[in-house]
Amino acid sequence: MKKIKLTLITLLFLCQTLFAQEQAVLKVLAIGNSFSEDAIENYLYDLAKTSNKKMVIGNLYIGGASLELHVKNATGDKESYSYRKTNIDGSKSSTKNTSISQAIKDEDWDYISLQQASPYSGQYDVIMKNLPNLVDYVNKLKPSNTKIIYHQTWAYQQDSDHKGFANYERNQEIMYKSIKDATQKISKSKVFAFVVPAGTAIQNARTSSIGDRYTRDGYHLQLDYGRFTAACTWYEMLFHADVRKNDYKPEKVTELQAKIAKEAAHKAVKKPFKVSKIKL
Repeated sequence: MKKIKLTLITLLFLCQTLFAQEQAVLKVLAIGNSFSEDAIENYLYDLAKTSNKKMVIGNLYIGGASLELHVKNATGDKESYSYRKTNIDGSKSSTKNTSISQAIKDEDWDYISLQQASPYSGQYDVIMKNLPNLVDYVNKLKPSNTKIIYHQTWAYQQDSDHKGFANYERNQEIMYKSIKDATQKISKSKVFAFVVPAGTAIQNARTSSIGDRYTRDGYHLQLDYGRFTAACTWYEMLFHADVRKNDYKPEKVTELQAKIAKEAAHKAVKKPFKVSKIKL
């Protein structure tokens, strides 16, 4: 009789554990700009849903926002952001005139992501003028179990006419190396749980048969396979799951493009600070 009771208790415990795991929701908030829009507002939720994972995604958006601007907004508690949110059911909302503090308090976030504006994303000294202050501000507001992560953005297309490209001699390789070096230094800090190597994933993908066609304007990601590559990188980092085993593919992305995106992301996660060639 005791053995039967023990077995029933064990089964009940296992069922409760499995139910809790099934119901677990991963919540991530980006304090970002259009590059976080490219990376997490499209396809990341769908990748999670396909693997039966639940997500809430938030993005505090100001186009071109730098760490310096984020710190100014934080210091003044300014309601300057468009707060874009993908809810647990996949529905999307956008709330104007939102502050960083309001968004942080809106959910019990698992991760809060920080990033630099693309023209300065490879300038470590410029990043560090403001990053510690923003980290301090977030730490004061976030729940104790929330982890801070850093979004490694991508280098511009080689023919980009973005004025910030001049910071890197208008050379994609120099820009990528600068971003890689800066984020590698940041990754060594105990402040960040990890770096999401979206920049390396895009650089990996550029070695494929698609070539240097990963942006729509020289700096923002191509809307389909470009954004999908970044989303695949976020998925693998957040869920510690091999994205190549995920069956999701956006409708406008071909089978080859999807395979390249997943391979580029997977290799970036394995080697976040080194370009890996994609033989597809």
